[in-house]
Amino acid sequence: MDNKTYIFEGKTSTEAIENGLKELKVSKNKVDIKILEQEDKRSFFSILTPRVVKVEMKLKENAQTDDVKKSEETKPKHYEPVDLTEATKNVKKFLDEFIEKLPNKLEYKIEEEENIIKIDIDGEDTGYLIGYRGEVLNSIQTIVSNVASKSNKEKIRVVVNIGGYREKREKDLQNLAVKIAGTVIKTRKPITLEPMSAYERKIIHTKLQENNKVTTHSVGEEPYRKVVVSLK
Repeated sequence: MDNKTYIFEGKTSTEAIENGLKELKVSKNKVDIKILEQEDKRSFFSILTPRVVKVEMKLKENAQTDDVKKSEETKPKHYEPVDLTEATKNVKKFLDEFIEKLPNKLEYKIEEEENIIKIDIDGEDTGYLIGYRGEVLNSIQTIVSNVASKSNKEKIRVVVNIGGYREKREKDLQNLAVKIAGTVIKTRKPITLEPMSAYERKIIHTKLQENNKVTTHSVGEEPYRKVVVSLK
């Protein structure tokens, strides 16, 4: 990581820091900050003199810029071959017990694909298992992933889909990305989206890679990490 020191300016220390974080594309906890010029009280005779506050910023050791994180979110991941036999067996046992306790009749299908266990659950009234913007679904996926990984040295990747939600959400996010890009191009101002999971951020990044007028990067820390869409 580059240990170079950067100097940024602003009318106030807050503005100077914000300018620096925006330029470096990192969150505040990823840099060491030193105020070089304090915001002293101004005299009557200096009121017309432009105020400039300077701050010094240095990236902390092992800090990642958001451009680096974005590349990690969008680049394909490669996994070493893993025997999923035992993991799939554990998942089936868990799902059988889990679904049996639910009030409505549900069915599931499991597929093994490139070191991933894919589970498709369907039936009547599945909305409560999806939750607001997939929050419950994502929690179920985390639990099933832990079940699959408990007898393996390596963490097993699991993808759970309920009632076709993943496909619908992906389409909605792609449409949102196109709409936001249009607004950014029209207003020439960046737009920060609401916090999203890594899976959803990747959909936004990937969709807008085909747009040559805007660029995307992510800011913040999990689970509140957000995508920012801005002009190139």
